[in-house]
Amino acid sequence: MLIADRGAIIFQMGKVARRGEGPAFADALKRWDVPILGIVEALRTAEAGDMIWLDRRTLLAGRSFRTNAAGLEALKALLEPEGIQVIPVPLPYFNGPQDVLHLMSLVSLLDDDLALIYRQLIPVPLFELLYQRNIQLVDVPDEEYASLGCNVLAMSPRNLLMTRGNPITRSRLEAAGCRVSEFDGREICIPGSGGPTCLTRPLLRW
Repeated sequence: MLIADRGAIIFQMGKVARRGEGPAFADALKRWDVPILGIVEALRTAEAGDMIWLDRRTLLAGRSFRTNAAGLEALKALLEPEGIQVIPVPLPYFNGPQDVLHLMSLVSLLDDDLALIYRQLIPVPLFELLYQRNIQLVDVPDEEYASLGCNVLAMSPRNLLMTRGNPITRSRLEAAGCRVSEFDGREICIPGSGGPTCLTRPLLRW
């Protein structure tokens, strides 16, 4: 799911094995009194790993094997009446549909003007957009991409959480003025290629 200002958007997951997660979230949110803005379902698929808030009124949305064109159109229909621009970002084929490539596999927004990227897979229009917005880019080295060096959670601006074992990325983040905390992700993260951004879901935007 994705949290917007007026409530959650529940997704039909692109990965078939995860199809029950959206309805389970919907049931839980009702019990927690979290409003639901809308539901993306049927043949429309979307996953929150493909969604990045560039600012309060701009959502980057990856077009991937997990988020299809119909899912993006449904997302636009829900958010554009709220004054939110949804910018589609086509993702590369990389290792194909069996992989877990999301937009957040390529970029982590760390502050209004700072992003961590894996430059080799960044689509050109996204690179140009980040450059036009004067967002400073920190690069993940090739040798730390597979160990989830690009998957970094901003708990607040420049206050970061990442998996242990990516020393080059960490040093570059600290040089950019970030405070970095680490955890051991060998068991919970590496086997499923899911770092801290994948393992969390904020329920409140402010």
